[in-house]
Amino acid sequence: MAQKWNQGVRSVPAAGSRIDASIDQGLRAYMLKVYNLMAGGLAITGIVAYAVYAAAVSAEPTAYAIRPDVYLTDFGYAMFVSPLKWVMMLAPLAMVFFLSFRISRMSVQAAQTTFWVYAAMVGASLSTIFLVYTHDSIAQVFFITAASFGALSLFGYTTKRDLSAMGSFLIMGVFGIVIAMLVNIFLQSSALGFAISVIGVLVFAGLTAYDTQRIKEMYWEGDDTLVAGRKAIMGALSLYLNFINMFMFLLQLFGNRD
Repeated sequence: MAQKWNQGVRSVPAAGSRIDASIDQGLRAYMLKVYNLMAGGLAITGIVAYAVYAAAVSAEPTAYAIRPDVYLTDFGYAMFVSPLKWVMMLAPLAMVFFLSFRISRMSVQAAQTTFWVYAAMVGASLSTIFLVYTHDSIAQVFFITAASFGALSLFGYTTKRDLSAMGSFLIMGVFGIVIAMLVNIFLQSSALGFAISVIGVLVFAGLTAYDTQRIKEMYWEGDDTLVAGRKAIMGALSLYLNFINMFMFLLQLFGNRD
């Protein structure tokens, strides 16, 4: 900061400028922690998803053929065919509710461990995408999602526009998508499924920008380590869920099926 001499007395920087700089530095560190936690969760999800898939399939003939050249192992049958598949599908939902309602009474380490466990459960439940879509298309859609997510999150972080009104509308959209997906389980309509995927991409794209702004505004320089850590984990969870849902809807739209 430029300093001037005036009549032999040097002016000093205003105290507020040092405080603002301290707040900006703290906010950047806080947001970096949120993004690092989210990225770690995505990495765990991807590793577990592929590991479960690799253990579940075999090129050698078994009693459980799903395609002429792909067979399920006993582990694969248990994960994808037996009643255990319902546990695998519903366990992540139970875990995310547990984390959301209990985090205020958890230590940062316990909350972070719960988040990692949740990410691993999601990975196990998403392992079936490797049976449905080609690996190349999964990778392509992932990078499309990552690029889109990055741009949307940057917009949410930098925009001066208040996105709270949009957030309320988007949250209602999430409930509408869930209801439509339940209805389509019985209708099995490809047109409705396509519409759900398109709307889902738009809704979670908007939520990415909204949640980024909300997470940014949650930061307060007076928070102690415990409160700041909990806020970062919940922020990472929100962005993680937006990324996963946007990825899955984009995969339904653009993924090439085996």
